This record gives sequence, C-alpha cells and structure tokens, in this order.
Amino acid sequence: MVKIITFITGNDKKLEEVRKILNAETQNASFILQSMKLDLPELQGDPEYIVSEKCRIASLQVGGPVIVEDTSLCFNALGGLPGPYIKWFEEKIGLDGLNNLLMAYEDKSAVAKCIFAYKEESGSPIHIFTGVTNGSIVPPRGPLKFGWDPIFLPDTFTETFAEMDSETKNAISHRYKALQLLKEFLN
Repeated sequence: MVKIITFITGNDKKLEEVRKILNAETQNASFILQSMKLDLPELQGDPEYIVSEKCRIASLQVGGPVIVEDTSLCFNALGGLPGPYIKWFEEKIGLDGLNNLLMAYEDKSAVAKCIFAYKEESGSPIHIFTGVTNGSIVPPRGPLKFGWDPIFLPDTFTETFAEMDSETKNAISHRYKALQLLKEFLN
C-alpha cells in the first residue's frame, strides 16, 4: 500500500517544485504527496523551533504523516535577518526594499535555508532536514514567479534563482538539498 503524506502548504508553485524534486509524481513513487492549507500560528524563534512546532501542530490536525517547510533568507550583514521572517519582510517592503536593507553594507552575502520537518503520526518523533545555499543579494533580476528568487544570486552562478530554468534551480537550491535528505529518509 502506498503511503499518503500531507504537505502543509497553500502554495501551488511550492507543491509542484516539491513533487518534482521528490519524484512524487511518478508511478513508481513509494508515497503520494497531497497538500493541505492549514492556518498555523505565526511562531517566532529560530527556524528549527518554528518548523518543529508547525509540524507538531499540523500532525495533531491531520492525523497522519505530515511534512511542513520553513524557508529563511539570512543576510549576513544583518546578523541573519530577515531569516524566517522573509515572507513578511517581502510583503511589507518588496524586493527593492529587501535589497535596500543592505545598501549601507559592503557585505551582500546571504544564506538561503530550507528546513523540512516530517512526522509520521502524533506520537512519533519529528525528523528535521536542512538544506543551505550560499549566495548574495542583488537588485531584482528575472521574472517574479517565486518569492525572493529575483534577488538571490547563488555563489558561483551568474543567474539569480528567478533567471534560472527550474531544472537548474532545483538541482542546487536549498529546498532541493533539504528534500534530498527527506527523500533518503522516506525511501
């Protein structure tokens, strides 16, 4: 019997990317990935705490295997901010505003961090999988398809995440790295 795992997200683009990376779309998949949008509390703290608590709460609501994800964009010059609050920073000040946060600093380096948490059932432990991609913050380039991708330039590349085709991005991204660890665990 194929296991059904619920990915807690309301973002169709994120679901599509995760399915591609996990090969959850193929007929040979050992699990089926479905999505569910839940209004989870907006927690504060370090990313590992946030994703663990989200996973614990989601597990209670879903009653079966769940995956939750938390993504951070950490500006080194700002001591790691905006970090897990990147979504709110982006909504309030936009991509140009995010770029302007670093205007007074020489250091434009940043870390894209993705953490997935998996919980089999309410009584089981939470498993954490972290992926990191180092890069720098640049003025927005490329289409506005996915969050802050237009301002993140991965180290050793000349294209921002937004300018890359999905295959290239999915092969190097912080999300890909975390999902590879999750995929190994699930298989």
